[in-house]
Amino acid sequence: MSMQWKQARRAEKMNPSVIREILKVTDKPGIISFAGGLPSPQTFPIPEFAAACAKVLGEDGKAALQYAASEGFGPLREQVAASLPWKVDANQVLITTGSQQCLDLVAKILIDEGSRILVETPTYLGALQAFTPMEPEVVSVKSDDEGIDVADLKAKFSKDGKDARFLYVLPNFQNPTGRTMSEARRAALSAAAQEIGLPIIEDNPYGELWFDQPPPLPLTARNPDGCVYHGSFSKVLAPGLRLGFLVAPKALYPKLLQAKQAADLHTPSFNQRVASEVLQGDFLSRHVPMIRALYKSQRDAMLVALAREMPVTPGNPDKSVTWNSPDGGMFLWARLPADMSAVELLPKAVDKNVAFVPGSPFYADNADPRTLRLSFVTASVAQINIGIKALADTIKEAMVKEA
Repeated sequence: MSMQWKQARRAEKMNPSVIREILKVTDKPGIISFAGGLPSPQTFPIPEFAAACAKVLGEDGKAALQYAASEGFGPLREQVAASLPWKVDANQVLITTGSQQCLDLVAKILIDEGSRILVETPTYLGALQAFTPMEPEVVSVKSDDEGIDVADLKAKFSKDGKDARFLYVLPNFQNPTGRTMSEARRAALSAAAQEIGLPIIEDNPYGELWFDQPPPLPLTARNPDGCVYHGSFSKVLAPGLRLGFLVAPKALYPKLLQAKQAADLHTPSFNQRVASEVLQGDFLSRHVPMIRALYKSQRDAMLVALAREMPVTPGNPDKSVTWNSPDGGMFLWARLPADMSAVELLPKAVDKNVAFVPGSPFYADNADPRTLRLSFVTASVAQINIGIKALADTIKEAMVKEA
C-alpha cells in the first residue's frame, strides 16, 4: 500500500517563487540577466571577512561555534540599535536569519485565517509568499510615484466590521518599483495610521543604497510603538550571511522571539560574530559609499541605454515603453506598450539572451501585465548596453507582429 501524505491546507497555498524559477531559465551561458535581485559580488568585503573570521575563531572560537541566545549576539544588537535614526533599546532588536525571516515571524504572530492585511500596489513578492500560508485577505492599496495613497488606505482599512491587522510597506527604493516614498506622504501616512490605529510593518533592506541624498526619516521613527521595522545586512555586507534584524515594540517583542525560537532557535552565532567584527569602527561609512557609486553608475548606464534603444512615441504611452528613474536601490520599473504582456515577452527575450522579471507576480490583485522589473546592479555597463538593446529589439519585433 502506497503512503498517502495529507498536506495542510496552508501548504496548498504555497507557490514557488516566480523569480527563483526565472533564475533557473537564465542559468544558460550567455544570458544577460536583469532578473535577479542580487547584490553585486564586487561589493562583498572579502578581505575584511577573512580577517574577521580568523579573529573570531582565534579569540573565542568555542563560543562562536556553540548554540547561543535566540535574541542574537549582544554586541551586534547594540550596533544595530546605535545605527538607527531614532532612539532604540537593543532589547527591542531581534537578529534574524535574513530579513525574509522577519516577514515569516510577523505573519505567524499577526495573521489569522481571514485577517485583513494591506499592501502597496505593487509590493514585494517575498512578502506575499510569507503571508499567504497564513490565509489572510490581502488587499492592495492604491499607490503612485510618491507611495501609498492615504485616502485609499483609509477607505480600505476596515470592511464588514473587520479592521486591517497591519500595512506592509517598503518606503525606500521599493522592490519591485524602485520608488521612494516622499516626506510629505510619509508624514501623512504616519498620521493616518496613528489616527485609525493601523500598525505598520516597515521593510527597509535598501535604505542605505541612496545615490545623491538619503531618503526621508523612517516611518518607525515617527511612531515606534506603532511599527515593526525590518533591516538587512545582505545589501551592505553580503547576502550569503543570511543576517537581518527587526525592531519591535516591547509589547510585541516576546511573541516574535518565541516564534523565532520555534523556527530555528537562533541565527548562526558564527555569522553574527563575524559581521559584528567587520562592522567595528567606521567600516560602513567607508564601504557603503563605494556600493552607492557603483550602483549609481550602473543605473545611469541603464537609463541612457533605455533612452537610446526603447521605442517611444512622445505623448502616447500606449505606443511607448516607459520607465522610472530610481533615486537609489537596485531596480527600476518599466511598462510595455498597450496590449503587450511581460510574461509572454520573457521567453522571446531569453531567446535573445536577455532576461527580466515580469511585474505581474508583485501584485496582490489586479496585476498590470505590461509591467516589468529590471535590476541594474549585477550587469556591467557593457552588458547593460547589449542587454537593453536585445530587450528593445524583442519589444519592437512584438509590436510589429501586433500591428
